[in-house]
Formats: sequence, structure tokens, C-alpha cells
Amino acid sequence: MSSRRAFLQQGALVAAGVLISPFGFAQAISEKTKVIVIGAGFSGLAAAKKLKEKGIAFTILESQNRIGGRVFSRQMDKDLVVELGGEWVGENHTRMRELCGELKLDLRDNRMDTHLIYKGAYSPKGKWSVSENWAQRFKKLKADFKSFTEADKQALDRYDWWHYLVNNGCQGRDLDIHSLLDSTDFGESIRHVSAFAALAEYAESSDKNEMDMKIAGGNGMLAESLADNIGRSAILTGHRVTRIIQEPGGVKVYCDQGKVFEADKIICTLPTFAVKMIDWQPGLPDEKVQALNELQYARINKHAIVFSNRFWKDEAFDMVTDQLPHYFYHATKGQQSAKGVLISYSIGDKADVIANQSKEWIADEVQKTLAPHFGDVKQYLEKQENYHWGENGYSKGAYALYRPGQWFNVMPVLKKHFLHTHFAGEHLADWQGFMEGAINSGEEAAGEI
Repeated sequence: MSSRRAFLQQGALVAAGVLISPFGFAQAISEKTKVIVIGAGFSGLAAAKKLKEKGIAFTILESQNRIGGRVFSRQMDKDLVVELGGEWVGENHTRMRELCGELKLDLRDNRMDTHLIYKGAYSPKGKWSVSENWAQRFKKLKADFKSFTEADKQALDRYDWWHYLVNNGCQGRDLDIHSLLDSTDFGESIRHVSAFAALAEYAESSDKNEMDMKIAGGNGMLAESLADNIGRSAILTGHRVTRIIQEPGGVKVYCDQGKVFEADKIICTLPTFAVKMIDWQPGLPDEKVQALNELQYARINKHAIVFSNRFWKDEAFDMVTDQLPHYFYHATKGQQSAKGVLISYSIGDKADVIANQSKEWIADEVQKTLAPHFGDVKQYLEKQENYHWGENGYSKGAYALYRPGQWFNVMPVLKKHFLHTHFAGEHLADWQGFMEGAINSGEEAAGEI
């Protein structure tokens, strides 16, 4: 921040708590608090709520000009809200459900009945499935997981989900369908996913794999309610942390616009890519830097399309396909309007391809996929919006992707506190990849403090 009339402004800046350095840049006099929470996503907000309940003073620093992090509710039309980020609240997501009840937020059923397009053939809901033999085999595999020892789990983590399925007799059409369905859960090919991470999720999830509910009015309503609960004056948006100095007596946190904050402790809820962008003094341990470099985040592209009518004729419509628009789902289920929004959801390399194209090109691909089975859908198209999480400047992906060998080796290193700093985020939670995991992790870090 350069001064224009330095002499006249100097007095005003000093009065406001700002000093001018010899280099012409403003630096705020340090503000002191007990805990600095970095990030105003669900993890940071949940941590702050826990701190408030314990009477511990805090300040939240958020680099973006909004709160919610990777939960991103978007108004697409007058009465239509969709999620371009975190989407589902599961039956087993007890903390999310408790918070919604406490903060008087309504949870609406958001379970879908899946249709299929496979090798050019369309099968409506209830008219397709994997083979009965494989269905029974997979049911037993999930049940058997409950008796796994710690050694069994670590052995499972050493290889990928595709190999696990093949090794247990999944083949042909069954394997193709698993590849299509499961990759929507992890955001990348199942050849890149830890077999432990996958089996643990499926064995411990609801029948719909925790794709059960969402918050009426948008999942961002929880971020807003948490902000009201903890006090918005404690949340500073537009404050990107650039440097952290940890000393025996506490920490100093420097922001890009010149302000400096002092505290006893830090809770850092940033995704790994953003953690690496900070100048840590002293530097992070080598093993943590290595872990930060190893963890990938899933490339997910969400393309929201407003249609003038709900031609799919099914409020609970979703559909997996073996084409470029990988997965469709009705994103405005239960919202009162003649119009409706389908989200075309693509993962991995498909997401990269789609994100680099024009909206017209994407609309043509959607038409090419849907027209043979639903007629000319492009005539109903009114509006489109695309968001590619692989290009997000803070996370470079939607959520963490644990590859073979990483769950029991990378996660513990990332989770370990460093001097006065505790770490949190969905990437460090048992319910990894879900809003529930972000909440759990933030509360756990606050509990440690």
C-alpha cells in the first residue's frame, strides 16, 4: 500500500494503528489474540465455534472475499440454487446434522435414483444393475471389512481400488460400471485410489454412499449461520497469509496487505497447495514438505445448466454415462420452479478437457449425449456456468485424493502439529472428502488447543 501524500497521511495512519516503513509500505501494528484460524471454510468456522464455546479468543483470516471455502452455493435463477462445491450431507454425518439442527437449518432429501448410458444404450432407474453374482460378492467384501485388523488395512492401502476389484472377481461390464460410478466419488480414475480409502468408505457409508441430503437454500447457509454464531467481526476476509513466524513465545502472522497478527496458537485449515504458498519461519519439517508435495486433489469440473423445463421427468434423476459428460444429476431437486438445473459432473482427465472448452462446445457435448434418449434438449437451455476445481488457485482440486500407500503414511505426517500450529481440513479426517470431515477436523484441532 503506497502513500500518495506521505507527510499528510502519516499522522492519520499512525492514529489508525498503521506505521509507514522506510520502503514506503504500510504495515499494521500487530493485533494480539489467543488463536489465529487460517481459512474460513467449514473446518475453520467449526474450529472457531469450538474455541468460542471454551471462551478462547480468536481471529479468522480468510484470503478470499467470501466465506465457505470449497462449499460454494450459487444462485442460478430466481428460485434455483445449486452447489458448485461440496454437495451432500450423509445419513452418517452426525456432526453436520447436529449443527444444522442447532442452527435451525433444514435438511432436505437429496437422494438420487441412478439411470445409465452404457455403450450407446440407455437404461432408466431400476432397469439396470451389476450382475447378481458380483452384487452378492461385493456385499460380502464390505461386510468382511468390519473384521479387518490394522495390519489388514495397511496391506489394503498399498494397492489401488481397480486392482482390488479385479483381484476379487469383478470383470467385464461389472468392472466398467464400478469404474464409472466409483470415480465420481473420488474425482479420479479408480486406478489412482487407495483400495483401503475406497473400501472403508463403501463399507461404512449409507446405502446411497452418504449422498443423502443437502441444506435448504444452499449448503453455504451453514457457513453464514456459523459466522453469525461466532461473530462476524472475528472473520477478516481478503486477508491472505504470506508469512508465519513461530517463536518460543508465540506466533506472528503476516498478510499480503500489510497487517500483522500475533497469537499464542494457530489452526491452519488450508488445503495442502495453499499451505505450501506460505513462507514458514522456521521452515516446515522435511517430512511434512514431502507429504505436502505428495498429496493430490481430485480434478472435478461442475457444469451447471439451467433448462426451461425439467425434461428428465424425475425429481430424483441422476445418470452415469461412459461419455465425456461423465455424470449428470438434478441439482435443484425439490426447489419450486418450472425450470431446473442439471449439473454435468466430470472427473480427472475428462474434467481438464471440458474446462478448456467454450460453453457452446460443452452444450453440444451434452446434447450429443442426451439427445438420442431425451430428444433435443438444447432447445430448453437458458444459462450455463462452469467451475473447474482443478484450476482453483488455493486447492488445485475439489478434495484430497489418497492414492495407494498414502492413507497410513502421508495423512499422519500432514496431521501432526508443528510448534504452535495445528492443522485441520477435510484431507485430515476419517470422513475425508466430505463437509462432515472438514467439521470434524476443525473441531478436533480446536480441542487440541
